[in-house]
Amino acid sequence: MAVNVPGLIAVILFYILILGIGLWAARRKRNSYNEDLMLAGRDIGVFVGVFTMTATWVGGGFINGTSEAIYSWGFVWCQAPFGYAASLWFGGYFFAKRMRSQGYVTMLDPIQQKYGDRMGGLLYLPSLMGELFWSAAILGALGSTLSVIISLNYDIAVIISACIAVFYTLFGGLYSVAYTDVVQLLCIFFGLWLSIPFAMTHDAVRDISVNYTTVWIKDLDPAYSGQYIDGFLLLIFGGIGWQVYFQRVLSARTTRIAENLSYFAGFGCLFLTIPPLLIGAIAAQTNWSETGYNTSEFSLPQGDERMVLPLVLQYLCPSAVSFFGLGAVAAAVMSSADSSVLSASGMFSRNIYGAIFRQHASERELTWVLRIAIFGVGVVATVIAITVGSIYELWFLCSDFVYVMLYPQLTCVVYFTGTNTYGSLAGFIIGLFFRLAGGDNLLNFKPLIRYPWYLEDSNTQLFPYKTFSMLLTFVSIFTVSYSANFLFKRGILRKQYDVFRCIVNLPEKKPSKIFHPAQELNVEMSSKETVTTFSESTYDVPPPYTEASSNRETLQTKL
Repeated sequence: MAVNVPGLIAVILFYILILGIGLWAARRKRNSYNEDLMLAGRDIGVFVGVFTMTATWVGGGFINGTSEAIYSWGFVWCQAPFGYAASLWFGGYFFAKRMRSQGYVTMLDPIQQKYGDRMGGLLYLPSLMGELFWSAAILGALGSTLSVIISLNYDIAVIISACIAVFYTLFGGLYSVAYTDVVQLLCIFFGLWLSIPFAMTHDAVRDISVNYTTVWIKDLDPAYSGQYIDGFLLLIFGGIGWQVYFQRVLSARTTRIAENLSYFAGFGCLFLTIPPLLIGAIAAQTNWSETGYNTSEFSLPQGDERMVLPLVLQYLCPSAVSFFGLGAVAAAVMSSADSSVLSASGMFSRNIYGAIFRQHASERELTWVLRIAIFGVGVVATVIAITVGSIYELWFLCSDFVYVMLYPQLTCVVYFTGTNTYGSLAGFIIGLFFRLAGGDNLLNFKPLIRYPWYLEDSNTQLFPYKTFSMLLTFVSIFTVSYSANFLFKRGILRKQYDVFRCIVNLPEKKPSKIFHPAQELNVEMSSKETVTTFSESTYDVPPPYTEASSNRETLQTKL
């Protein structure tokens, strides 16, 4: 099939616009510090912050996956948009203020301070997997859209989209990501809403209010209640432990802004769920044999469900309108792909390379490692997007390992001071084992454990085994931590057996590997004298980071 030239031109113009904004925003960065690239100088205000926080979840996977879920399984099973919106509210209430007030740079900073650098490096793995699956899901969403609307090869579409997102993120970091998010969310809003009236009034579309309870609302079989509850809890609490979320929280100008951004963004997610939800309902009420699509059946051929949104734009809307819708999908992909790539890369450069392998690396070296990692993460996510099927299932899987292994660890670090490295490691191993033992159809993992109500014919676990695995992680962290504390502090175990050196066999004070944002900050005084504040050798644990020192300008004023 020949490429649709007008559509291709529209896509190229849109990419040029986004690339231009991204490069313009890159010029706003104050310096080339690694932290400045990751957190935009901690200078994100309310307006840009609400847009970029909302874009944390509203991506190509969000809008394409929502339409796919409505068409395939019905509104009742479209859990992800509502679960992720709730995760923003919970994250804002329980975590945003605590994390921002301490001045951390990444989500792994408090974990490495409490459990050690290597334990933090191990916990980077589920976080990395989550970001990769998330990026792959949204790149796949755009690839399917471009292949339908302008007949561009799916693989080529995914590769080009990834290259654009990676390119401007390389230079501008979070500055580029945040400012392009503003334009991208506006494109999503106008592009999708513009297409709905045309699609809804097409001759092949029945009234979406006719038999809606059986066509696109559907119902919940009580036998699947455990799986349903498991999914919602996974999305809500598995949506918290993401660097892509804390990147926004930690870049906010103040703790109050960091908290409020989460609340506003949750409502933004719900509002932006409406257009793809309606598109999914329209697709379910469409007689596709009357649309010109290659099918003689009322419904779409099996396997085409993941392309519901682009098919509606292509076959139920005029060409000009479908191009606007295509811009919305492209915008959604860019708004999330760049964020995920930057998040995974930022943690690698700071918490893996800088904290474990090169503890005395210069800022320049860390910045180059960050940029190389951005490229590497982008390549891996692109490969996954090309090789994996369902967008919605991939989108759902993103929070899976984060929920089971990372969320309990982060909660214990923030709220429970008595936990230690022994408990953290035990929780990681036990949670991972029971999660993998439950199997996974998307990854073709056969279950080792057949939990209650297991369906042999469809290889389906009806028992909420993911939540069970998460609770086992919590229990393991507490049990092993407090048992180790008791044994070592009572002298039952000798001091030399404290191999992790976190209870009684404590190391001598040494420079902290996760340094304070204000460390090594040179401030020019009016007399031209240079004062170095908070040198890295001063503290073993970084000093409290208050709002009064939340940015360099305030610190300069105080000095």
